[in-house]
Amino acid sequence: MQANDLIVDKTRFGAFVPGSSYLHDILQARGIDTLIITGTATNVCCESTARDAMQMNYKVIFVADGNATNTDAEHNATLNNMVRLFADVMTTEELLGFLRSSSAGCEAAE
Repeated sequence: MQANDLIVDKTRFGAFVPGSSYLHDILQARGIDTLIITGTATNVCCESTARDAMQMNYKVIFVADGNATNTDAEHNATLNNMVRLFADVMTTEELLGFLRSSSAGCEAAE
């Protein structure tokens, strides 16, 4: 964790449920349009937040090996839902490669 990292408390499964958190306001104020979802439980809080984020026009990356829940079956069912309808699903390694290539592309454009 960095000294300037924000911690956003939430009171519901999904971070975008009205009254659950100030995440949407914080992201909008900073011009952030892409979310990387990791955490627990894959099929509850993570899935709820990812679904709502997509519905609110955020780009969503769901990290396959950065989420966890009680069983492989529950985890894999959520990954299937995500990739079919709600998010790009990547492993941590794939995400890091994507971020490196995006960063290199931005530097080349400057």
